Amino acid sequence: MPSTPTRSSAARPRQGMVFRFRDTDTRFGVSRRTTTRLAKHLGMTETEVIHFAIAQLAREQLPAYQADDATLSSKQLDRIKQLEPQGRLRTTESLF
Repeated sequence: MPSTPTRSSAARPRQGMVFRFRDTDTRFGVSRRTTTRLAKHLGMTETEVIHFAIAQLAREQLPAYQADDATLSSKQLDRIKQLEPQGRLRTTESLF
C-alpha cells in the first residue's frame, strides 16, 4: 500500500534543486559512484543519502538554540553557587 502524503506536504508544491555530482571524491563533494555505494550500504535511495548527509551536517554545525550573550544577575549566580558548591576541587594535591 503506497504511503499517502500528509495534508501539509500535499498542499504545497515541492521545491527542488539541481544536484551535480563531482567527477571524483573530494573533501567537499562526492561522486555519483560513492553516493550509489552509500545508498546500497545503508539501504537507502541516493536522495535519502543526500538528505541524511545534509541533516547530519546541520545537527553538527548549526546551534540548537539562540545564543544568549546576556550577563547573569547576582541572583542567578547565587543560585548556581547553591546548586554547585565551590571549592571542592583541589589542584595543589598530587595523586602521586
